Amino acid sequence: MTPEQRRLRAQLAANTRWSRPMSREDQADAARAAIHRRLERQVDPLRQLPPDERDRRIRSAARALSAELNLARARKQKRSHRL
Repeated sequence: MTPEQRRLRAQLAANTRWSRPMSREDQADAARAAIHRRLERQVDPLRQLPPDERDRRIRSAARALSAELNLARARKQKRSHRL
């Protein structure tokens, strides 16, 4: 897929998402809940950890995900500045 095709695909997905009759706040809440569920499955797939330990690990996984996204954004910005 070319960069232009990726851009158009992302634009279509974003416009479709924001066209739904759900408020932006509700969509953000739904996205946060989905990320939380994904991280929960990642850190405790068998649901064997005590709730406080699971929550601690989810917070750590969320910080790691945030750092990973920030790193990817920084790399992308660096590449775009070189062009």
